[in-house]
Amino acid sequence: MLDTQQLKAEDLQGLDAEAASKVMAMVQRLTQELHFKETKLQKLTFELARLKALKFGAKTEVMDAEQRRLFEETLAEDEASLLAQLQALQNAKAAAEAAAGQDKPPPKRAPRRQPLPAHLRREDHRHEPEDTNCPQPECGRPMLRIGEEVSERLDIIPAEFFVHRHIYGKWACKCCQTLVQEPAEPQIIDKGQPTAALVAHTLVSRFVDHLPYYRQETINARSGVHTPRSTLAAWAGAGGAALEPLYEVHKAFVLACAVLHADETPVAMLDPGAGKTKKAYIWGYARSQFDPQPGVIYEFCPGRGGKYPVAFLDGWKGTLICDDYKGYETLFKLGVRVEAGCAVHSRRKFDELIKHGHSEVAAEAVRRMAVVFQIEQQLQHCEPAERLALRQQITRPHWDGLHAWLKLERQRVPEGSAVARAIDYSLRRWEALSRFLSDGDVSPHNNHLENLLRPWAVGRKAWLFAGSELAGQRAAIVMSLVQSAKLNGHDPWAYLKDVLERLPSHSASRIEELLPHRWKAQAGR
Repeated sequence: MLDTQQLKAEDLQGLDAEAASKVMAMVQRLTQELHFKETKLQKLTFELARLKALKFGAKTEVMDAEQRRLFEETLAEDEASLLAQLQALQNAKAAAEAAAGQDKPPPKRAPRRQPLPAHLRREDHRHEPEDTNCPQPECGRPMLRIGEEVSERLDIIPAEFFVHRHIYGKWACKCCQTLVQEPAEPQIIDKGQPTAALVAHTLVSRFVDHLPYYRQETINARSGVHTPRSTLAAWAGAGGAALEPLYEVHKAFVLACAVLHADETPVAMLDPGAGKTKKAYIWGYARSQFDPQPGVIYEFCPGRGGKYPVAFLDGWKGTLICDDYKGYETLFKLGVRVEAGCAVHSRRKFDELIKHGHSEVAAEAVRRMAVVFQIEQQLQHCEPAERLALRQQITRPHWDGLHAWLKLERQRVPEGSAVARAIDYSLRRWEALSRFLSDGDVSPHNNHLENLLRPWAVGRKAWLFAGSELAGQRAAIVMSLVQSAKLNGHDPWAYLKDVLERLPSHSASRIEELLPHRWKAQAGR
């Protein structure tokens, strides 16, 4: 093969002028092509490096969680596109170099990928040579199969609508004119078209995948099924109403825990009289982060006043992990409930100082708190008694050291400064913030519930507002059950489908069997 890198003028002396001209033209063209591909390769490599710098650089820290998620999705798409173009160019470059007689560079090691989940159905496609005799002309003997290589590709079948036909035979006695026919099976929507599985799919699409009804209508239409958004809303309303008794039992289960997390997040509610929306709130209460039987309950409330948690927690006694919101004060006045503070809220006061200006005091406070959080990370899988003992042995010296340091720094910083306010917040709440050192079931922060409130933040960006107080509470009912199902490792659709199929005929005295932490799918369903 012609090696253009070693080609010299004297090599063309034996050729006539026309042939030499053609050879030189070919060499010039190949050289230009290689130069063009090298230039484009450098450009794509630079763009890829820039994307990685954006992805892993510090600038992403200034975004909120939702912005960062969208940013990372876009980066992933751009990175995959650039890598595909880069691979195509490298292949073209290798082919051009081979045509020009240059040595082929050693192949790069393929990236390691996670294996596809073992529970997925496998369809085998066999690929064997048509002729299993030796291809060497002087041999031709039958070959022996010595092994195989297996490659796996992930595939999908989009959601499929199908129809269940229930045929009830009519049997009559000619002698006594008696007619016998099996009664219709009870359904979650009596005399309606959707099965429990379709109602569950509608609820999960709305409250887990955050798809508004108009988007579900469009998606269903692609399968040739007309489901107006009003129909989808009616199905969801009927499903939510059927789940209400289970929600009340689930509430009792959550409130049976002696340690609860509490927090609230705003949602918009339609105000028809004013022609706009008004602010409402979702209040969340979760069993302790360390409880072996997790669960969360939500309540939709038109306001943020302290009367709402007081009414919801009426009769409950225990330790409540919460922030410094004044609405909780009434809960602790009677002395039957103990307040535990959130150290992450305390740390955020110092984080804000670091973000908006240089503060050595804030940086040192965050560093000292990070040590405590790192210790807690190592203790999260311990039993409560062991966790408490290790906290006293390992965590308390760091915590007490932080307290002494904060009091010392408070005397040094100017009165009324931002640093002083951040320190005052921690010192004022130190007793509540230290509660985790006296109870192994108490977490030093409220991140557990804040993460469980995050789906509401995603949902309000998708469906914008609750249509009414009734709709808001219906959403709270469904979200309480599906989020608790996820906490217990269940697929939300499989859980709701089974529960909605069993509820119409399930004994009310055994309804606890359908709670997320006790649920087991029935065989054959």
